[in-house]
Amino acid sequence: MKNTIFTQIPATLIPGDGIGPEVVEATVQILDALGSPFSWEVQQAGMAGVNSCGDPLPAATLASIRKNKLALKGPLTTPIGEGFRSSNVRLREEFQLYANVRPALTIVPGRYENIDLVLVRENIGGFYVAHEYYIPVGDDPRAVAVSTGVNTRDACKRIARFAFEYAVKNGRKKITVVHKANILKALTGIFLEAAREVAREYENQVQMNDMIVDACAMQLVLNPWQFDMLLCTNLFGDILSDQLAGLVGGLGMAPGANVGDDTAIFEAVHGSAPDIAGKGIANPISLMLASGLMLEHVGRHDLAQRLRTAITETLNKDHIRTGDLKGTASTRQFADSIVRRLETI
Repeated sequence: MKNTIFTQIPATLIPGDGIGPEVVEATVQILDALGSPFSWEVQQAGMAGVNSCGDPLPAATLASIRKNKLALKGPLTTPIGEGFRSSNVRLREEFQLYANVRPALTIVPGRYENIDLVLVRENIGGFYVAHEYYIPVGDDPRAVAVSTGVNTRDACKRIARFAFEYAVKNGRKKITVVHKANILKALTGIFLEAAREVAREYENQVQMNDMIVDACAMQLVLNPWQFDMLLCTNLFGDILSDQLAGLVGGLGMAPGANVGDDTAIFEAVHGSAPDIAGKGIANPISLMLASGLMLEHVGRHDLAQRLRTAITETLNKDHIRTGDLKGTASTRQFADSIVRRLETI
């Protein structure tokens, strides 16, 4: 099928760290085969930003995103236990990307089949923003560790309304609000209260129930088909979204979108995997699916559907898969196979 000629949309492209440049290259190859819908400005972040200009989130990168209001991002390395603060978290705060959207859809049949869930996560509040400090005692400068979490009623209502609007727009019927209001009565209690308040505005369109986070984690293993959408606080959403990815084959099969009022950043949700960087064996599907969400965001639903169809047929009809999916294809071979599939769709 030939691509219709249309104006390219300016967007920032962040290759990222580790396997990031490899999966970004494969994704750009696929987007080029779809008619090159985006005009890229390549910028750096994470360790690549540190190595290039001494800053994990360079001013040039922020300026590019601020201008384009649209970005595709590979995985960024965040030091564990020390070092600089997460660039991912900083990006969400800088551009007020308050909604994180994580779809989980079965593409390759496995232990769980016919999974079709969407998790919406509040993205800039709660514990996950990592406002932390130590209190010294005696000669121990790190004797006490303190982490503060803040949820506001306005922010909770904002993410709840985003979730309900997403449900209406995408034909979803039920939202399960995930919380720990039995213990974190204030921090997650206000989240549950706000969600119930917003739900009343949609009671004839979308059902709502709620579930304590530990019970939800168990039920996702026992019977994930009872869920349609999950609405989560920041930390719980981070944890459960990876669990959802496990239901459909792992993080390599899970895309992510970070959305604000006027800016959106789309990303692979897996890590930078430095142990396999440069080997050409990384699974690029997460970022490819994220680029599909990006296409939908700019109104190119036709291209997003072609992309998803090509990925599905490459995996299930051509049986071409990367090693994590029990295949033998390299990253490049997999991308080449999708390009060939696109020519027939």
